[in-house]
Amino acid sequence: MSLQAESNPASIGHLYGLGIGPGDPELVTVKAFRLMKESPVIAYPKKRMGEKSYALTIAETYINPAEKEMLGLVFPMTRDRELLEKEWDRAVAAVWERLSQGKHVAFVTEGDPMLYSTFIHLSRRLKELHPEAEVSSVPGISSVNGAASRLDLPLADGDEQIAIVPATKDQERMRKVLQDHDTVVFLKVAKVLDPTIDLLEELGLADRAMVAAKVTSGQEMVWRKVEELRGVNPGYLTLMVVKK
Repeated sequence: MSLQAESNPASIGHLYGLGIGPGDPELVTVKAFRLMKESPVIAYPKKRMGEKSYALTIAETYINPAEKEMLGLVFPMTRDRELLEKEWDRAVAAVWERLSQGKHVAFVTEGDPMLYSTFIHLSRRLKELHPEAEVSSVPGISSVNGAASRLDLPLADGDEQIAIVPATKDQERMRKVLQDHDTVVFLKVAKVLDPTIDLLEELGLADRAMVAAKVTSGQEMVWRKVEELRGVNPGYLTLMVVKK
């Protein structure tokens, strides 16, 4: 079903969270493509003002910025709760301004909007402040699925168990996840890469791990020997797959 109009001042616009995949524009779903075409406002996340959005680079294959209102929303990479809430509220205010004018807003996010996505924060806060808002999401291919395909590595089969977790400095927590699951995907692993490699070597799993950054995109990098990454920072959009 297509949107009835680009905007309708008599009603509230709809916020769509569109998962647009891990990097390859050809992995965008037909539904996400349609909603990008039909929504007058394209919102996208970025880490700071003036910075290029990775999600937008994927979406630009299918949209003409000259025909849309492009709305960049800042989601800073920090654990400062006060700063985070300030920026989330600012993002919600910007989106609500358009929705209250009857405009539909398509928020594009890499991967899937319901898996460790900035859309989760935006949607949750919007619903808290404006419960009358209409919000829905369109699933996308995550970097986890993209990495499995690129590495030709089945994530789970039969009764095997898989864990998808952010990599952290908590070595005991990381150890337990590795011991309790057949496959582990560590997201955002770049910031703790060296200690994670140490842990893998301690558990005899270093040869069972592979790393991918910006998987499926034109900037994709893959390492099948994690020891090669000691002292290297492959970037924020990096994950590690450990398959026992």
